Amino acid sequence: MSETSHPRAAATAQPPTWSVGDRAVLRIDETALPAATGPWLLPGATADVVSRTPWLRPDFADEAGVLRLASHSFAVEVDGLRILVDTGIGNGKRRANPAWHNLNSDYEARLTAAGFAPETVDIVIMTHLHADHVGWNTRSEGGSWVPTFPHARYLTARAEWDYWAGVEMEEARQQMFRDSVHPVRDAGLLDLVDIADGGTDIAPGVRLLPSPGHTPGQVTVELRSRGERALISGDSVHHPVQIGHPELCSCVDIAPGIAARTRHRMLDSLAGTPTLLLGSHFPPPTAGHVRREGDAYRLAPVAPAGATARG
Repeated sequence: MSETSHPRAAATAQPPTWSVGDRAVLRIDETALPAATGPWLLPGATADVVSRTPWLRPDFADEAGVLRLASHSFAVEVDGLRILVDTGIGNGKRRANPAWHNLNSDYEARLTAAGFAPETVDIVIMTHLHADHVGWNTRSEGGSWVPTFPHARYLTARAEWDYWAGVEMEEARQQMFRDSVHPVRDAGLLDLVDIADGGTDIAPGVRLLPSPGHTPGQVTVELRSRGERALISGDSVHHPVQIGHPELCSCVDIAPGIAARTRHRMLDSLAGTPTLLLGSHFPPPTAGHVRREGDAYRLAPVAPAGATARG
């Protein structure tokens, strides 16, 4: 896809930011995803389903029922450690998905402008090993793919690594591992984390929680500070329509039944609490509180600092 297909936002704009206790969580934007993404990714989220979920409009769906989705990372500093959660699609990657192929965004400049220049990042958390979550792990240099974050430890669940190491992958996925995962491993920067049932701490107030289904080793990321809590969803919830309809599964869920159970458990634990849910593919306003609505749930948006959310 050509550069002109992906309009660039101002790299120097202040990134959307939410407070969790005394910590600031920043959204580092990569790109909005095209309208065709929703019907492909969540085929059960028909216009009729969206119309029966009016709180999705106008932020999360348009009047025609088309879902809005985005690709971004979250960045947070914890006790001097600069942590990045997921790294998006990446620039110049050869991808089967036309919306991801040969992307050319200002993501790296936005990251630097936000105070997280690549050489200053200490930890990269990969919630799971899919192409739209690991792309900026590497960048092109001299015709080779090299780690974008040369001083960081790249973390993923051991169960996630072991799964992909043991299955036969199609060429497109092999390509993703060759350009965005293996160079990190070959540089000695990859750490495999054993995730306990109750989660595993990787920094003060930062815990990886097992959230299988979309992939076997997927994690969500819990942030805690001064009695406040946030949860970064990974692809446990791709879009807020799945909050209103938790039974809806993604076409790329490896184990849809497990994914739905994981989602139900997560939403039930969040409903009615002050925990902030940060969606890894939610379009602006991106964050919110989960509320019960009948037999399901809704998302009450929480605007970033200095902005006002609708609904």
